[in-house]
Amino acid sequence: MLPTLRLLTLLLLAAPLIGLAAFAPWLVWLALVYVLAVAALAISDVALAARPGQIEVERVHDARLSLGAENLVTLILANASPRPVRFTLRDEYPHEFPADALTLAGTIPPYEVYEARYHVRPLRRGDYTFGDVVLRYQGPLGTIVRQARYPATATVKVYPNTLELRKYDLLARKGLLHEIGLRPARVQGPGGEFERLRDYTPDDEFRRINWKATARRHKPIAADYETERSQHVLCAIDCGRLMAPPVGPLMRIDYAVNTALLLSYVAALRGDHVGMLAFADGVRTYVAPRRGRPQFQRLLETLYNLQPEPVEADHGAALSYLAQRQRRRSLIILFTDLATPETAEPLAVHLARLARHHLPLCVTVSDPFVSGAAGKPVTDSASLYRRAVAEGLLDERRALLDRLHRSGVLTVDVPADKLSAGVVNTYLRLKAQGRL
Repeated sequence: MLPTLRLLTLLLLAAPLIGLAAFAPWLVWLALVYVLAVAALAISDVALAARPGQIEVERVHDARLSLGAENLVTLILANASPRPVRFTLRDEYPHEFPADALTLAGTIPPYEVYEARYHVRPLRRGDYTFGDVVLRYQGPLGTIVRQARYPATATVKVYPNTLELRKYDLLARKGLLHEIGLRPARVQGPGGEFERLRDYTPDDEFRRINWKATARRHKPIAADYETERSQHVLCAIDCGRLMAPPVGPLMRIDYAVNTALLLSYVAALRGDHVGMLAFADGVRTYVAPRRGRPQFQRLLETLYNLQPEPVEADHGAALSYLAQRQRRRSLIILFTDLATPETAEPLAVHLARLARHHLPLCVTVSDPFVSGAAGKPVTDSASLYRRAVAEGLLDERRALLDRLHRSGVLTVDVPADKLSAGVVNTYLRLKAQGRL
């Protein structure tokens, strides 16, 4: 237990009485009575305050925290005492997580439940541990503060951003995918999934007539169907040293993993077979393309702790391994980075060889700091130097991407915050064009 400022102030009020006792000794007895009264007040406060056992604390959050997203953590406090409890608490969340609140405060009514909320934003995938919850609360008379520690140690896994999947589902149901930069791309054709109803035209086949809609509207109504085609989509993720540098708060590989996860989810919803390959100086993980929700869960478990390694990535070994394992024509999306012409030249050769039987797509994350420095006005020699270097890097990067284009390789090079939308839109466009 700790004294409050009120209790210390009350005790200090006895000091003048003790000082005046040098002139009037009887004031010592008055000071003693006063101190005993304050002590009785503090003891009464201790007796009236809720006992730690009368307060229950429980932490609630998603079983899987999402990388780079604001994850809600809720602390549920139950008060089994007959008096309200004014509290301040601190949750021992992993120190690696930025949080929007260090402490939380509130009042729990008698025999009621209170919910305290805050958010954490993990910046690295992997396994982490929450600690205990430390609670401080005042007595009803405001003279003492009780502190109690409630055991709440629990492990938690930080996965790629699964909150984006929920957001995608919600916006897809509302027809608002454009809010996250996704554009619908459909191919109309015979068979497949129902798309829409429209007026019948003389050029339509007789079997397209929807008789129920025709009866309701008293005129011929035809049905359009979206072509149903199941392709293979495979994400190859570079885990070498070039994917470790951060772009903003996250590493390049984190953006690649989040994008690969969303793309796999969208492709799985459209009935495609999805798979994954992770490599550095050799192949680390390979998940053969399959359909269905269990396959997506396998990909999620594989991706959640995928980390970069301080080695040079061997694109040739990875793509050769993929060509041997994946015989059926597939959309192969390579997430990597382009450093120098010396490293991009062999990559272009391997991707061009892969393009004979597959449709390769090379995805890179552009650096917003370099792009911003290239467009800044020059004010002194230092800014001139920075701009010259940035423009040189951009020119070199454009030359590397042009080299891939000339080899017949598709490319996507966008800022990190637009990577998911850019890759998914490219996938939808290729699927709509029938290029898979």
